[in-house]
Amino acid sequence: MAAKLGSLHYVLDHIYGAFMHRTKMTPQFFSRGWGGKQLEMLERMFDQLFPEAAGQNWPPILVRPTWKTVWESKGACLREGVFRTPCDEQLLSALPPESHSARVAFLVPKSVPPQKMACVVHLAGTGDHSFERRLRLGGPLLKENIATMVLESPFYGKRRPMLQRGAKLLCVSDLLLLGKATIEEARSLLHWLDSEEGFGKMGVCGLSMGGVHAAMVGSLHPTPVATLPFLSPHSATVAFCEGILQHATAWEALRKDLAVMTLEEVRERMRNVLSLTDVTRFPIPKNPNAVIFVSATDDGYIPKHSVLELKKAWPGSEVRWVTGGHVSSFLLHNDEFRKAIKDGLDRLQWKESPL
Repeated sequence: MAAKLGSLHYVLDHIYGAFMHRTKMTPQFFSRGWGGKQLEMLERMFDQLFPEAAGQNWPPILVRPTWKTVWESKGACLREGVFRTPCDEQLLSALPPESHSARVAFLVPKSVPPQKMACVVHLAGTGDHSFERRLRLGGPLLKENIATMVLESPFYGKRRPMLQRGAKLLCVSDLLLLGKATIEEARSLLHWLDSEEGFGKMGVCGLSMGGVHAAMVGSLHPTPVATLPFLSPHSATVAFCEGILQHATAWEALRKDLAVMTLEEVRERMRNVLSLTDVTRFPIPKNPNAVIFVSATDDGYIPKHSVLELKKAWPGSEVRWVTGGHVSSFLLHNDEFRKAIKDGLDRLQWKESPL
């Protein structure tokens, strides 16, 4: 019975993927090609994130969002903030103008000093254009004195370029640009939560693509943070060269842009580019015991071997398996994601012991 149920979850992922990515109802990823010189610049930037440069460029630019209160109750407050992305001028010039201003939502318990609270930065998965889903994930954690900060990704939501439809990025370079800018913004937000707000513990989490970015941010942070990648591969190569998203990729447009004859040459170039997103090449986080991967047993997007590569690369980390596929786990296992957030934070020392 369990095997049949697992097969059903796997098949549901492929049915959903076929509907979303193999019909003419939606565009394909990278329909405008590789991105030319912009891709070459981003490849150099990502090389600088790897172990030999991991301790450099800290602290990041300190962001100070401009806030407005969305609502508040006796026990909690939700604010939304805007800040200029802290990316350097080279990266800023590569970003579309719509992505120059970043937006965050900040859900915080009231009447609790920050030193007695934890805060987790939630990063967006593919297609997550709004704050709502991640706020619903973080909301029940208020009773545990865990605040939720939700970052709107570049290229998503109000930061989406005018010509982009949905989550289908126009160029391969956009994928690296989205990732690099998200990493810089998340690091700056963690720095703000620590140095300006004084939170006692911090973490970073994300689902799918957001989990890859969360792993990178947690890896590069100079002090221990809870690092919580959910339903995440070890590299974007898995999603676009092995998983369902390969059927959503404009391979013919990429072949023409690369001026090569065979599809295999295009795929090899894609594998080389996306190897820059391989989390196993990043440093082991400062407290690997506070790294918890939550993965699905029958994920049609993320194969098990990819998850196990993460576990092997970061000794001391933990993998938790939930029964389901990528889509069903995304919908049904929020309680398991919340438990991982709480457990990861519990494995950290308080920055300052609560009174």
